[in-house]
Amino acid sequence: ALLPRSTPERKVREIRMGRPDSRCVEISRMIGRALRGAVDLSKLGEYTIIIDCDVLQADGGTRTASVTGGFCALYDAVKFMRRHGLIKENPIREFVAAVSVGIVKGEVLLDLSYEEDSQADVDLNVVMTESGRLVEIQGTGEKRAFTREELNKMLDMAWSGIKELIRIQKETLLS
Repeated sequence: ALLPRSTPERKVREIRMGRPDSRCVEISRMIGRALRGAVDLSKLGEYTIIIDCDVLQADGGTRTASVTGGFCALYDAVKFMRRHGLIKENPIREFVAAVSVGIVKGEVLLDLSYEEDSQADVDLNVVMTESGRLVEIQGTGEKRAFTREELNKMLDMAWSGIKELIRIQKETLLS
């Protein structure tokens, strides 16, 4: 969920409207797909894990912050379940993280801010596993079409950012 002061224009919390808005539903579905891509669901047995993401500061990268942080929450939940004997095996196949990349004024940028995102010719959200496998790519030619070569440059930049995020996740979660 986006909290009321997380965006430049005050965001009304969806619970006040009685139902989630379409943007929150879209983000929720992306997070679910991304996290399921990192887990062997058969090892969870009868259990369901619900990850609730509140974005405190949404200066670009709302979806990607939710995926990367949501994975940390998932990892903690699995650790708790294993420690308390609720599941026998670790269902997490590998770590997962996400970044935004885009082309702004002809330059490929990583982790676009709100201002950069609003000026982007092209933007992507990329979710990858620690082994470099793609879980999801959401891309849009906002102001123009883009080439396969530009896509490859953005994916290379995304991979470098995701590797760094996964390094930080591991440093934090495995210590």
